[in-house]
Amino acid sequence: MDNLWLAALDAADRKRIEPHLSEHQIARGQMLYDAGAAVDQVWFPLKGVVSLMTVLPDDKMVETAAIGREGLVGVTCGPFNARAASRAISQRDGVAVCCSAEVFGEALDESEGLRQALSRFTEGLMAQVQQAAACNAQHRLDERLARWLLTLHDRAEDDRIDLTQADIAGMLGVRRATVSEVGTVLEGKDLIQRGRGWVRVLDRDGLEEASCGCYGLMREVMKDLELPQPQAGSEAMRSGSSDA
Repeated sequence: MDNLWLAALDAADRKRIEPHLSEHQIARGQMLYDAGAAVDQVWFPLKGVVSLMTVLPDDKMVETAAIGREGLVGVTCGPFNARAASRAISQRDGVAVCCSAEVFGEALDESEGLRQALSRFTEGLMAQVQQAAACNAQHRLDERLARWLLTLHDRAEDDRIDLTQADIAGMLGVRRATVSEVGTVLEGKDLIQRGRGWVRVLDRDGLEEASCGCYGLMREVMKDLELPQPQAGSEAMRSGSSDA
C-alpha cells in the first residue's frame, strides 16, 4: 500500500525522499509527538489514521484534523524542529514510513515542485482544522459524529472500525454517556451498527445525509487543491445494503 501524497510526486522528487524512509508499525493510541515537543520526524501513513489533537489547559483534548495515507504528519507545526502546536495520536493500528525532518527539509530546499505539493497539503489541512473548529462550535453532536465517522471510514480498510465510546468521546470532546445517546440515534436510523469496541458503517450514503455539510465541503476543498483523496475501504455497504 502506498502513501498517496508520496505517490503523487514526480519521480525526481520521490527519489529525494524514498531512500531515507524507514517503515514502522504504529500501535493504536501511540503518540507520534506531543504538543510542545520538538518534532524531528516526518511520517507518511500507509495504513491507519493519525489524529491531530488540540490540548486544552485542563488536559482535555479535541480532534482538529485526521490524516491517513493521503497525507503526512510532522510538518504542520511551523519551521522544522519547532515545537508542535498539537498532539499527534494514532487512532488505529497502522503502518507508516518516516524520514528525519532534516532530510525532508533538504529535499524541500532542492525542489520547487516539492514545496508546492507541501503547500497544497498544508492549505488543505488548515482548511480542515478551521472547518472542524466551526463544526465543533455550531453543529449538533449527531451531525458531528456522522461527519467524524465518515472521515475515519474514508481512511479505513473495511466498514468495521475499531472504536470504543471512550475513543469517540475523546475525539469529539464530550462525555461517554453523551456518545452512547447520540450513537443510538444513528443506530436507530440503520446507519451504523455498534458492538463492544467497534462501529460498523451500514449505510454510507445515509450517513452522509445525516452529517452536517462540513464533510462535503472538505472533500470539495481537497478536490480544488488537487490533493489525493482517501476513499472508503469498501463500497459494499453503500445505499443501505449490508451483510451484517
